[in-house]
Amino acid sequence: MDEIPTGYMQDPQGRLVPVSMVKEIDKMRDGLVLEIVKMARETAGVLSVFKAAAFGDIQSFVDLSAEQYQKELGGTKGNITLLSFDGRYKVSRAVSETYVFDERLQVAKLLVDDCLQEWSGDSRPELKMLINDAFQVDKLGQVNVKRIMSLRKFNIDDPRWKKAMEAINDSLNVLESRVYLRVHERIGDTDQWKQIPLDIAGV
Repeated sequence: MDEIPTGYMQDPQGRLVPVSMVKEIDKMRDGLVLEIVKMARETAGVLSVFKAAAFGDIQSFVDLSAEQYQKELGGTKGNITLLSFDGRYKVSRAVSETYVFDERLQVAKLLVDDCLQEWSGDSRPELKMLINDAFQVDKLGQVNVKRIMSLRKFNIDDPRWKKAMEAINDSLNVLESRVYLRVHERIGDTDQWKQIPLDIAGV
């Protein structure tokens, strides 16, 4: 961004407007917004440092705990919950992954369809319904990952079915992986927990 000359303010169209021609209320609004933006950036920086430090400390403690058993835990995958000695506080590292299927899911669907056609007289109607529902898409054209993966629980002794399950496994890819930090405080002597908000909406 080019430096704005002294005595001017820039409008949304990029035009330079003399300060003397800007209404006082517009100057005050501009000052308020810029001050809040400055505080927001400073706060975001503090939260970023806190997040990195907290995750680093958690991983260091997990590694230390593993050393007690002469083992090493590679990476930061997996959910971790740490409790204070008095059980009043808990800190959790939660990993959330978003999955997508590639083109091999279509191959799996064709194999499953072959099975269903041949089983038409033998298989239970509810099994067919579960299988067909698993491949249904939502309004955005996306399949439900959990439903698709649930098909693997059926122990069906058919080479095509087994090949279809193999195709499903191979087609699953991690689209993104996010790690969350959650800090909770126990509510009195109950088994209920109250999350200590780390986002503005929760404060």
